[in-house]
Amino acid sequence: MNALKKFLGIVWIALAVAVAYYAIGIFGGKLTSGKQDDLVFGIIIFFILLPLIVTGLTIFGWYAITDEYED
Repeated sequence: MNALKKFLGIVWIALAVAVAYYAIGIFGGKLTSGKQDDLVFGIIIFFILLPLIVTGLTIFGWYAITDEYED
C-alpha cells in the first residue's frame, strides 16, 4: 500500500505540472485577446484559481510521497 501511495503522490505532482502547463497554454491567450471579458476571466484563472489548484495538488502529492498519511 505504501508503494501505491508513493506512486500516486508522483501522479498528483505530475498532474499539478500538467494543469499549470495547460492553463498557461490555453488561458494565456485570454490575457492578450483585447476583450474585457477575456481579461477578467484570465485574471481570475491566473491569480486565484491556478495557484490554489497547483499548490493543493502539489502538497497532496508531497504528503503522499513523504508518508505524512501514516497512522
